[in-house]
Amino acid sequence: MKIEKYVPNRRNFLKTSALTLAGAAILPFCSGIPAIGAEAARDGTAAVKKKPLVVYYSESGNTKKVADMIHNKVGGDIIRIEAATPYPDNYDALTRQAKKEQTQNARPAIKTKIPNIDEYDVIFLGYPNWWSSMPMPVFTFIEQNKLDGRTIAPFTTHGGGGLGHSIEDLKKECPKSKILKSLAVPGNRASGAAADVEKWLEGLGNALIETTTGNPKIYPDGAY
Repeated sequence: MKIEKYVPNRRNFLKTSALTLAGAAILPFCSGIPAIGAEAARDGTAAVKKKPLVVYYSESGNTKKVADMIHNKVGGDIIRIEAATPYPDNYDALTRQAKKEQTQNARPAIKTKIPNIDEYDVIFLGYPNWWSSMPMPVFTFIEQNKLDGRTIAPFTTHGGGGLGHSIEDLKKECPKSKILKSLAVPGNRASGAAADVEKWLEGLGNALIETTTGNPKIYPDGAY
């Protein structure tokens, strides 16, 4: 398991934005690495810049495709949730195991570790629709990393069931979190979902501005 660092390019260069602190003067800033916002330090010293995290579970590769598209737009880090014990390759066996885990409300062990979750201000959480919810390793990740109270933008790939009741389940797991508008992509359209991803990100702009201290407006090219 590794965290993939973002390498900036021209399209994803952070445009000049402003930070207003308690009615004080507007402070313009610009950075070569895209960021959603900056959180002012409590002691009044330098602001602590945070970044987005794209974290996802993908068994067939469809959710990974969408996650990569999102990461390409928002920057930050991207990490894949990996089960400690791989699921069966056989589809029927996999679905039976997934259903059993869901019925038992299991928390399968995962290999994924994040050194410091506080580095991130907005978490893009991706997963396939398994039995109308999130795969149980995603529940493990949420609980191990204490995502409750954070800002989460969920996205899913599916075979016709859309989001199922995954958002309701996410809200139960994270009752103190701000859950942003979700994105659902049919699995057979994952490779061509770039336009859907960009439209979704643009629609999150106002919510992200309200959520963070900085000005993370999503520009037409998708850059922060």
